[in-house]
Amino acid sequence: MKTLHLYLTRQVLGSLLLTVAVFTFVLLLGNVLKEVLGLLVNRQASLAVVAQAIGLLIPFVLVFALPMGMLTAMLLTFGRFSADHELTAVRASGISLLSLLPPLLVLAVLLSGLCATVNLHFAPLCRVAYKRLIYQSVVEQAEVLLPEKTFIRQFKPYTLYFGSVRGSEVRNVEMYEMDKSGSNLLSTLHATRGTLTVDVSNPTNKMVHLLLHDAQMLNLRDGQRQPMFSGELPVELPIQQKAEKEPQLSEMTFRELWEQRRQYKAEGIRTTPLDVVIHSQVAFSFACLSFTLIGVPLGIRAHRRETSAGIGMAMLLVMVYYSFLILGQSLDTKPQYFPWLIVWLPNFAFQIIGMVLLRRANRGV
Repeated sequence: MKTLHLYLTRQVLGSLLLTVAVFTFVLLLGNVLKEVLGLLVNRQASLAVVAQAIGLLIPFVLVFALPMGMLTAMLLTFGRFSADHELTAVRASGISLLSLLPPLLVLAVLLSGLCATVNLHFAPLCRVAYKRLIYQSVVEQAEVLLPEKTFIRQFKPYTLYFGSVRGSEVRNVEMYEMDKSGSNLLSTLHATRGTLTVDVSNPTNKMVHLLLHDAQMLNLRDGQRQPMFSGELPVELPIQQKAEKEPQLSEMTFRELWEQRRQYKAEGIRTTPLDVVIHSQVAFSFACLSFTLIGVPLGIRAHRRETSAGIGMAMLLVMVYYSFLILGQSLDTKPQYFPWLIVWLPNFAFQIIGMVLLRRANRGV
């Protein structure tokens, strides 16, 4: 029996590590392509910032990758176990299917505990830190504030255009000053080169200091064209900084959610949205156990050793599971539908169906 337990545990762990790595890479790739890679390609973020951002995203995506990997590992392992007639040999030796499962159930419980720790605490903290990192890199880096080959209209009443931006050096600068209505051009300016610095010493009044060299200016006020030339022309542009957004409910830790719920409850504010997020975080922590219970009998029933079949079935089950979470979260303002209970339904359904199927599979049905 010990040999069988070790054999199955090694098979599951091998598949688990591989599938979790694949799912983590895919989920990371989606987030990186969406939010990070564009900054790197446009020279708006350094490699160090990108590496730090990816590191902060790993706990966030790991919460989703672990249950998906556990389900896929169970389907693949027991699909091969059944297709290679190893299960038949085990039964012929007088060993039941249920007696093979205790180490795997212990593994599922341990992974559920790991998911709970990450999901309730570390993932929200890392997600907030990731957004803050992206925000700070956008605010503090001049290349982000002043991208090249783009008309920049955030410094009212000026519109700027830079032919190239390389660190603090800019070339082929165009600047246009408009009136308050934004319909009449008051002046134009061209400079072959310049240097810029971003002053972030004052958090409430950040400034871009632009020193232009060989500047040629044309004043169009009062219907007259007055050309001007300046060897050096300093320009100060205030940054119209947007306030940093408050973290969403899904980006708060369990303790923060619970404290906010208690505060709102005392103030008489409806806490249904908070209840849904709290129950979603806790319920999703049990996904590894639910996927294990349903993955074992489905893998045996599939009787397939192909990897594609196991992954396809896993994706279908994951979609069903997440659909209940999405449904509960979409009803977070309608307490009459008990949305905080809807997010628990996939766990209850998967575990009950899994235990029924396990009982049938144990009897050879």
